[in-house]
Amino acid sequence: MRTLTESAASASHPFSIVEGGGVTSARGFTAAGVHAGFRANPNRLDLALVVADEPCPTAGVFTRNAFAAAPVRRSRRILDGAVEGESYGIARAVVVNSGNANAATGDAGMAAAEEAAHIVADEIGCPADEVIVSSTGVIGVQLPMEPFRTGVPQVAKRLSRAGGEDAAHAIMTTDTVTKQCAVRFSGDGIGYPGCTFTVGGMAKGSGMIMPDMATMIAVITTDIPCKPRDLRAALKRAADASFNRVTVDSDTSTNDMCILMASGAAALHGADPCEPEDDAFAAFEEALSAVCTYLARQMAKDGEGATKLVDVCVGGAATEADALAAARTVANSPLVKTAIAGRDANWGRIAAALGRSGAAFSQEDVSISIMGIPVCEGGLALAFDEDEALARFEDPEIRIQVDLGVGQAQATVWTCDLTHDYITINGDYRT
Repeated sequence: MRTLTESAASASHPFSIVEGGGVTSARGFTAAGVHAGFRANPNRLDLALVVADEPCPTAGVFTRNAFAAAPVRRSRRILDGAVEGESYGIARAVVVNSGNANAATGDAGMAAAEEAAHIVADEIGCPADEVIVSSTGVIGVQLPMEPFRTGVPQVAKRLSRAGGEDAAHAIMTTDTVTKQCAVRFSGDGIGYPGCTFTVGGMAKGSGMIMPDMATMIAVITTDIPCKPRDLRAALKRAADASFNRVTVDSDTSTNDMCILMASGAAALHGADPCEPEDDAFAAFEEALSAVCTYLARQMAKDGEGATKLVDVCVGGAATEADALAAARTVANSPLVKTAIAGRDANWGRIAAALGRSGAAFSQEDVSISIMGIPVCEGGLALAFDEDEALARFEDPEIRIQVDLGVGQAQATVWTCDLTHDYITINGDYRT
């Protein structure tokens, strides 16, 4: 999978990377982050707010976990779309607290999510149904409201175009770094002469990551004019090709949520929304995909305890579903992930994972390479230089390539190695 720079260089509709870009790079949005008291550490920001200048088209994708948290269930209702299962509508703001997931909290949790929305709505001057609420942190603990009551006025006062950095910090849990990105493309030649459009976003996630229809938590913004339902279709396609291709530990969260808002603020006044068949929409989708892919790869790279980003690329499959199943099974294998942590080119673990993936192939047709070194061909071992393999394991990104030898379909899944630190982080999570 190409890097963001490579994607920009090879895009059908060229875009440029915004240096230091994030969720407020698109016009029409401000953000901020503060310490509100959800966390004991006063130096940890724990409340983020992203606000559009005006109510705008908004879409979301969410976890399918049956233990979905109260904010997820409320946000699904707010963005109920016009078709069952589709999440889109109009919103003004997204508020995110870290340190408490408000999951498995019953009716009290639903009431807390609703009250949080009302507190934000009263502060910024909009209906509560235009406020998306998101939470992340410990499951099964009631969400305190006092941090919202005192923190929302604080965070609202700090809203600015420069506030995206603090917002990105405030949504972190076990993340070691913020995850932010933004790209820009010209409207010239695609129906919006003289306009420049931006797609930017922030995300959090380093554990409990193997999303289903969503990421951990992400807020993405754009200033191209777009209809809510079209926005949701674009987000679904982008998420399926990015956030749904990440796995750190094969666990899905109760709180996965990705929200996309489109202010339309970079278009000339009165400009019509771009339509799915337009070149402008194609350019927007390309930019959106690049942002989502970058954020997804950052999640894998920052996996709990991880030292390596791992690309698992499977080609030669009969169908894309087979390629994805094979890649995901390899990426989820604890044996494969611990072998990478141990700098061991143990391709037999990759072969074993492929064999239980459900993908259709014959072992006699399979080839495997690790970091460009062929280790298996025709289902049989190839001699390779162990010292050279060990040296290549020093790279921060490890690439596993598989050819199933039965077709043309391919898929890539991003993961990380599995180290002792993963156990330490999760063993001590509540203490």
